[in-house]
Amino acid sequence: MSVTAARGFEAAGVAVGLKSTGKKDVAVVVNRGPRKAAAAVFTSNRAQANPIIWSRQAIADGVAEAVVLNSGGANCFTGSFGFQTTHQTAERAASLLAVSSGDILVCSTGLIGTGDELFRAKVLDGVEQAIAALSPSGGDAASEAIMTTDSRPKRAVRAQDGWTVGGMAKGAGMLAPGLATMLVVITTDADLTSLELDSALRRATRVSFDRLDSDGCMSTNDQVTLLASGASGIRPEPFSFTSALTEVCRDLAEQLQSDAEGASHDIAIEVVGAASETDAVEVGRSVARNNLFKAAIFGNDPNWGRVLAAIGTTTAAFDPYDVDVSFNGVRVCTAGGPDRPREDVDLTARATRILIDLKSGADAATILTNDLTHEYVHENSAYSS
Repeated sequence: MSVTAARGFEAAGVAVGLKSTGKKDVAVVVNRGPRKAAAAVFTSNRAQANPIIWSRQAIADGVAEAVVLNSGGANCFTGSFGFQTTHQTAERAASLLAVSSGDILVCSTGLIGTGDELFRAKVLDGVEQAIAALSPSGGDAASEAIMTTDSRPKRAVRAQDGWTVGGMAKGAGMLAPGLATMLVVITTDADLTSLELDSALRRATRVSFDRLDSDGCMSTNDQVTLLASGASGIRPEPFSFTSALTEVCRDLAEQLQSDAEGASHDIAIEVVGAASETDAVEVGRSVARNNLFKAAIFGNDPNWGRVLAAIGTTTAAFDPYDVDVSFNGVRVCTAGGPDRPREDVDLTARATRILIDLKSGADAATILTNDLTHEYVHENSAYSS
């Protein structure tokens, strides 16, 4: 049930023909209250889709009644027509739910630069169908409706002390901060204010979605929304809530990583011994975005030289001639020189762990990425065809 696991929420997912496959493509998640608190974080890409522009305005007061999501069209770089489509989507949902359109968030995902009257009509029809189908058990259908190139839906739930956090996500490509090409809706029946939600969400996304860097490409449509119904009547301690929310976000981020387009390896790059957390993140991300390294992993080659070359481009504090690098538990480089033979490393399994010890401090961070494969290139070369 994921996004409807928490009390006070209903959802639905329907098919209206936005996708050529005939699969579900419009979802609605509604907060029935009694509280209608909300928070959201958005892509930091300056090129932003119309739903992002709308939702940034709508969330400003910390109140949201519902989220409407469609796959099969990003509604980005579609001019005034596209913004009007987003506005009409919110208005249609608001009318059917008897709430203000300013309290409806809108999300879209799909191909950029496309959209016409038929697209708009299908989205509006989808809003009507989805709202008519709303159910406390509709979370699974909603998670299916937001998929694009995803091979499976992403869902996560954590329950503790009488309150619950549940969420759904989509994303399989353009995975890079901030955030990752994804739409995420997370719900909770905890009784929290919008300010408390915003603080917890930013802490959680900083160490989860913002550390997923599958292909170094930042989306125009990223949005992570957190809704609180207060239906449990329980007000959790902030640390406990943030911890549970972070677990859900990390779970969803790892599911996004494991379903990345064409990937054959899920790579966790753990950087330790850093002078600061910022340094650790910068070093990890430099490796995650290095195509030579990613191609080597695809070929099951523990080429640690490419790791050192990548981290040498950063501004982090460390001595490149005093760094250790391990692949799947085998230290192949120590103090900037060879250690154990590369033949000792087994990279045939999908799970791949790179450990980089900078020997410059006590901070650490882990970046999640994937290898660079023939399938990734093929899928993205044919994306709009």
